[in-house]
Amino acid sequence: MLYVGVDLGTSAVKLLLMDEKGEIKKIVSREYSLCFPNPGWSEQNPEDWFAQSIEGLKELTADCDRSKVAGISFGGQMHGLVALDESDHVIRPAILWNDGRTGEETEYLNRIIGKDKLSEYTANIAFAGFTAPKLLWLREHEPQNFARIKKIMLPKDYLAYRLSSVFCSDVSDASGMLLMDVKNRCWSKEMLEICGISEEQLPKLYESFEAVGVLKKEIAEELKLPETVKVIAGAGDNAAAAVGTGTVGDGMCNISLGTSGTIFISSKSFGVDENNALHSFAHADGSYHLMGCMLSAASCNKWWNEEILKTKDFAAEQAGIEKLGENQVFYLPYLMGERSPHNNPNARAMFIGMTMDTTREDMTQAVLEGVAFGLRDSLEIARSLGIQIERTKICGGGAKSPLWKKIIANVMNLKVDVIESEEGPALGGAMLAAVGCGEYPDVKTIAEKLVKVVDTVEPEEELAAKYEERYQEFKKLYPAVKGLWV
Repeated sequence: MLYVGVDLGTSAVKLLLMDEKGEIKKIVSREYSLCFPNPGWSEQNPEDWFAQSIEGLKELTADCDRSKVAGISFGGQMHGLVALDESDHVIRPAILWNDGRTGEETEYLNRIIGKDKLSEYTANIAFAGFTAPKLLWLREHEPQNFARIKKIMLPKDYLAYRLSSVFCSDVSDASGMLLMDVKNRCWSKEMLEICGISEEQLPKLYESFEAVGVLKKEIAEELKLPETVKVIAGAGDNAAAAVGTGTVGDGMCNISLGTSGTIFISSKSFGVDENNALHSFAHADGSYHLMGCMLSAASCNKWWNEEILKTKDFAAEQAGIEKLGENQVFYLPYLMGERSPHNNPNARAMFIGMTMDTTREDMTQAVLEGVAFGLRDSLEIARSLGIQIERTKICGGGAKSPLWKKIIANVMNLKVDVIESEEGPALGGAMLAAVGCGEYPDVKTIAEKLVKVVDTVEPEEELAAKYEERYQEFKKLYPAVKGLWV
């Protein structure tokens, strides 16, 4: 049988077709626009997601025996607010995960409601990108739109709804809304009251590997697919990527170098760090995970190369970088503010330490190192909880760079395992579809069966020591400059 994974990303939707043995048959990608109507704002039209996904599905399945397609599932950009009215029309453009407009609402939740209460209700504190602060912003600034809301959903769940007519979400993605009681995997009545919404406005919650329904008849006909194709709940992009890299079970780690950057640590048991610097979410395998998320990772490298250097040849820019661990230039990777561990939407990127001797290569190297140092910040919090990590998987667009993987391995002082198929959330979505259709009994089984490590980047003792010194210097920079961002 064949299974489809849909990765609804920030800049494009990526669709992957996989057979029951894990062989990837085809991958299709279709882009859509991102809108920044005001400084720090980030929006998209959900109809663009659906239109490009439908066209992508047609292209993806054009050359296969469509009668063998058994299931579709998702990995999706998290936290985005999609609001529908009673006629199922999108009320306004979706407010995305990297939108920073909710500073006042986030402050209200953390200071007035209180971080302790939020952590008690949801296992997390408020971050500007989360969905609950967006609802408060909408209630305050667009009350007419807020009053029209009949359904509240996340980006990938909009696709599931359009494909199946089932109003659903999964526990991993819903964990990032600040509306869910993560420990008990249900909606938090306290948070719904704080946000002025009802449970009827929220989707039914499923585990990521559960089937929620089948394709609508008209969709199946348009796609020339069987009406029996199951739609499986899917997961937030990081949880789906973790499935795709085999980061399931207890004490496994994955680093994602996508538009955003994450360090993801799976756990059999529920846990929260003392300062809520890491997110405590439900995992797509039925258990839990801790996650540190920085808002700009590979997007920093993209910005530096394409907007500043005016080139798309990233490899050429990295070719001249040789003196690792000795760079005197630092880069703070806060282009869109920062989430973990600083929780400061007003933080901004900057270069520090340039001299007349600073080269183009030094600046490029600083960008790669700055992202690695930012991820190390979250790793240190996990270590402070007594979590011992010796190795990590890696995925995302940035993971295609051998240099960046080497920097990550030595900054983190971790063995970095490279897997055979670095397809992240799309592969994870296809694997969840296979579980949801009964091809495999559970997520752990399919991960053990299909995910293969093909290379390991080992930290080098001398270089790791150099980077340890550089990281200790990096740690001093944010506290020194954060007063500039008020």
